[in-house]
Amino acid sequence: DRISISQKIEGKAEKERLRKLLQGIKPKGFGVIVRTVAEGKKVAELDKDLQGLFNRWVLMCRKIQKAVYPSKVMSEVSKTGAILRDMFNDTFTGIHVDNEHLYEQIKKYVQEIAPEKENIVKLYRSSVPIFEKFHIERQIKTAFGRTVSMPKGAYLVIEHTEALHVIDVNSGNHSNKNNDQETTALSVNLIAATEIARQLRLRDMGGIIVVDFIDMGNSENRRILFDHLRNEMAEDRAKHKILPPSKFGLIQITRQRVRQELNIKTKEENPSKEGEIEAPIVLVDKINIELESIIKEDAYKGRIVLNAHPFIAAYLTKGLFSSIRFKWFLKYKRWIKILPRDAYSYLEYRFKTSEGTPL
Repeated sequence: DRISISQKIEGKAEKERLRKLLQGIKPKGFGVIVRTVAEGKKVAELDKDLQGLFNRWVLMCRKIQKAVYPSKVMSEVSKTGAILRDMFNDTFTGIHVDNEHLYEQIKKYVQEIAPEKENIVKLYRSSVPIFEKFHIERQIKTAFGRTVSMPKGAYLVIEHTEALHVIDVNSGNHSNKNNDQETTALSVNLIAATEIARQLRLRDMGGIIVVDFIDMGNSENRRILFDHLRNEMAEDRAKHKILPPSKFGLIQITRQRVRQELNIKTKEENPSKEGEIEAPIVLVDKINIELESIIKEDAYKGRIVLNAHPFIAAYLTKGLFSSIRFKWFLKYKRWIKILPRDAYSYLEYRFKTSEGTPL
């Protein structure tokens, strides 16, 4: 009973707060209906949304004066318009479209909501597919797989069941480079919290999500992690609730299931045998992350050797100035030797010293 009374008092206070805010931004002669999703929103956000609706109303009224009946003067916002309405902000510097009809639609919509940003809408005409040009395909393969790589060699493993989603945080190579286990755990957990918040939005995961962070004995570090995760998920439009971490490092999240979860198949047919393997396009990213971790955090100063399947070795060494080895040399000022290994499976690779010792 006390909880329900407290919720009613808080609800009344929030309604009164919104009422006062809207009095200052409401156009003269208009009424405003506020949905529950406006709870906790700042006046700038409400004003932006209200101005967008008001501008649409003005444009519709202008069209009515010139319209020849029967004709359409207003329609529901398209899928593209809905995405722009929800995501578009001042940080956008470019919107590239490879379809002329869609380009005209987007440009017209941007003219209505942000005339000063009209020039950032560009029609893409190159013969190279737009997803390949802007590395979208690589990002999709990387972001929607069972394993998600993160900086400093850490990674996430995301599993789905009928009842809930489970996310496991792994430190990877990062754990071997720092003597202070607690500091390492906190560092990896903070990186993971940021990526988890992003993954929940990308995949639109709903229901119960259990995250197994790396164990931390310090209660202050658990509080820092909890606050960081809450801040990272503050921009999530879906309703959600986060429980504090348990002593075992588990954090439980409930997130509103707005629509069906976005599940993109990222595995491909194994060319060596039956079954499926992780997309090869992701392999170079993994190699780059692991190499950077070895060079920046390892005391080994000798020659580094990358052992890989012959197909992968051939891909990495093709050409001279286009070779990834040359890019590594420019970045790290060290030549990385690449050796083909017939015994390795298709996506298997290992970094070793010139003497053959694993790194």
